[in-house]
Amino acid sequence: MAIMAAELHFDLTLYPEPILRKQADPVTAFDADLKATIAAMFERMVASKGVGLAAPQVGLKLRILVLNPTGEKADDLVLVNPTITARGGPDTMFDEGCLSFPGIYAEIKRPDRCTVTAFDGDGNKIEREFDGFVSRIIQHEYDHLEGVLLVDRMSPADKLKNRAALDELVGAYLSKQKKQSAAQR
Repeated sequence: MAIMAAELHFDLTLYPEPILRKQADPVTAFDADLKATIAAMFERMVASKGVGLAAPQVGLKLRILVLNPTGEKADDLVLVNPTITARGGPDTMFDEGCLSFPGIYAEIKRPDRCTVTAFDGDGNKIEREFDGFVSRIIQHEYDHLEGVLLVDRMSPADKLKNRAALDELVGAYLSKQKKQSAAQR
């Protein structure tokens, strides 16, 4: 039985949950379940006031990313099984945030352009070059599919600036693990 989009709801997966460090697996079926997953990912992204979201950020080890740089429905973009085939243009610095690192921002250097090969939610092949902010979002979300996180891209100064917030996320994770372990006994 297919999952209906209204039945599917995702919570954000926060650092340092282990799934965020794993390389995501390719999507093999372009079906109603995939469409429901994509719809629920957009719903979570919008509710969280984000511009992009990768499947590992909602606990799914799948190569799916969604984004919308403007908030206009017409600008929704889905990339399934994406591969960045080229990066180019000048390197740019930008203060990036991440839904898996709430309240944490860091200056991240990325190339201004990227070329992507992927599929849309219906299984149609996409090959496009993106630049500027959209390219940055894609590269950030693509990092999630590879198990690379915002903290990995931070300069030593940004790691120091964000140390307390990072430690708080780790503490919350460890506390949650301890409670789950106690509940299983």
